[in-house]
Formats: sequence, structure tokens, C-alpha cells
Amino acid sequence: MPVTTHLIYFSPTSTTKMIVEQIAEGIGDTSVAHHDLTRLKGGLDLRLDDGLAVIGVPVYAGRVPEICLERLGGLSASGVPAVLVVLYGNRAFEDALIELRDVAVAKGFTAIAAGAFIGEHSYSTTTQPIAAHRPDPADLAKAREFGWLIARRLRAGIGLAMPVIPGDVPYRERPPLGGVAPETDPGLCTLCGTCAALCPTFVIKVDDRVLTSAEGCLKCCACTKGCPAGARTLHHPTVETRCEMLVNQCSERKEPALFL
Repeated sequence: MPVTTHLIYFSPTSTTKMIVEQIAEGIGDTSVAHHDLTRLKGGLDLRLDDGLAVIGVPVYAGRVPEICLERLGGLSASGVPAVLVVLYGNRAFEDALIELRDVAVAKGFTAIAAGAFIGEHSYSTTTQPIAAHRPDPADLAKAREFGWLIARRLRAGIGLAMPVIPGDVPYRERPPLGGVAPETDPGLCTLCGTCAALCPTFVIKVDDRVLTSAEGCLKCCACTKGCPAGARTLHHPTVETRCEMLVNQCSERKEPALFL
């Protein structure tokens, strides 16, 4: 068993973080080191020569977000085993997991397990819920079980072969992001600064009003979900059309997929 489990994650709304933490709890018997990419300025500068890595990212349109690739830029390893995790909003994870595998292998990791978990969609609201309140207790229990299965294999000295992971290469085309961002209701806003403190791309500025640079917005909606006054909302025709489709077509509960 490794001495340290390194949790490497990008998690604007903390859902991916919740999953990788529960996987680490299931692994047990190791110290846990956090490497949070969410508000990291610049790339992660980390070289791993031992231990175990759990790398977790959200899925954006079936791919690993470009910002995650950028912030993983300085990460490297020397054959360190890695557990790969993606978290998607109950639609599909498509090529994200196989893309994360390719990134991890190129950086020197040995992929030994992978999982696709479900989290509340960025566009989910109280009136149009999409995988609302997930990961839920059942998801977290599944993540702990996943960690336990990984630890059992490591203790037995088996299961170090790369698992078969679904997805296509070349990956699906990445749609452009940016240009659309949540807006602030000045009648509700208290200028508390929570939105700016949560934004993973640092595009929100709070002074005597809230200013958002839409060009750099990921539409992760961390600011809308975290605003204590409910002053931030995302209203745009393309988003509303997408949200309606997701509610109509992706409301049936999906379960985590594990690859060992």
C-alpha cells in the first residue's frame, strides 16, 4: 500500500472534491494530501515519485475542461499508480475519462482504476433540477466502496493493469466556452464578494457593483449556487434551451460506472 494518497482535483462546486475524498476514505491506511486546482493561479508544479494519485475533474460537453489541462501542466510522475475520476451532470461522460487517462499516462502515471460519477449539473436549479443534490449518500458510499476495492487489489499486489475505459479517440469536438455568464440582481446583491471568491477563472470583480467578464466564464455556476443572497442567476437563450433538453431527456437517474 502507498504511504500517501494524493488528491488532485478541479471542483468549482465541490462535487468532484466530495467524490475523491470518499475514494480516499475507502482506500484508508494512508495520509492524504490535497492538491486543489480550482483556484490555482498557474499550473500545478508537482512531481510524484511514490504514493497513489486520485485525479478528479468535471466533464464539460463530454471532455476534460481545457482549464483543467492547463492547471495540470506542471504535474508529472514516475510510474505512480493513478485512479482517474470524472464527474458529470447525469447526461454522459463521453470521451472525458479516456482523455483523462491519456493525459495521466503522458505525465508518467500508471492508470489502475477509473470511475465516472454523477454530480448536480451546473445548470440545475430548484425549478429545473438536473441530478439535484448529487452526489448523494448512495454515490458517496459507492465512492468509498470503490476506494476499498482499489486498496484490496493494491494489498494483494494485483489490479495494476490499465483498465478498459470507454470513449473515442480522436475525442469529440470541444465546443467553445465563454461569452455567456451569470448576471447579478443589484436589488438582492449585498456585495459580500462570495461570487468572486468562488470563481475558478477569476473573472468576477466586486467593488461598488459586481462585474463579470463573460469571455472567461466556464458556466460552472459556482457563483450562482454559492451566492448567499440568491443574487446570481444564469439566464441566456442557449442555456435555457440546453437546460430544458436536459430536464426532458436526462432526468432518469444514472449510477456511477467503475472500471477496474
